[in-house]
Amino acid sequence: MEPTARRTAIKVEVETSYLPDQSDPDAARYVFAYTITIRNTGKVPATLLTRRWIITDANGKVREVAGDGVVGEQPCIAPGGAHRYSSGAVIETPVGCMEGSYGMVTEDGTAFPASIPAFRLAVPGILH
Repeated sequence: MEPTARRTAIKVEVETSYLPDQSDPDAARYVFAYTITIRNTGKVPATLLTRRWIITDANGKVREVAGDGVVGEQPCIAPGGAHRYSSGAVIETPVGCMEGSYGMVTEDGTAFPASIPAFRLAVPGILH
């Protein structure tokens, strides 16, 4: 049998948008939405159990957010399948970044992390 590490593969894609109607720059409140697509490119089903985010603003303020599942769900993603969800983040500067990981588990109980690559949160036009 193939080692689990060779049978599991999760790819994470991210789309972000700035929400000016919910933001208040005068109060150092910048609101961003993000949509995550989690693709199982491996050979076995995998269930997302936990999430851990590291959110950093342009002032270097770091906030960690961790918990069970994503938006109240712990999806099981079949090989070749995907799970998509949307959420949001509030930071104190017009630019920041997020990164993290999902805690995944296979049907046979093998736990493994799925990395969420760093992505930028930025008010449109703020960066050249």
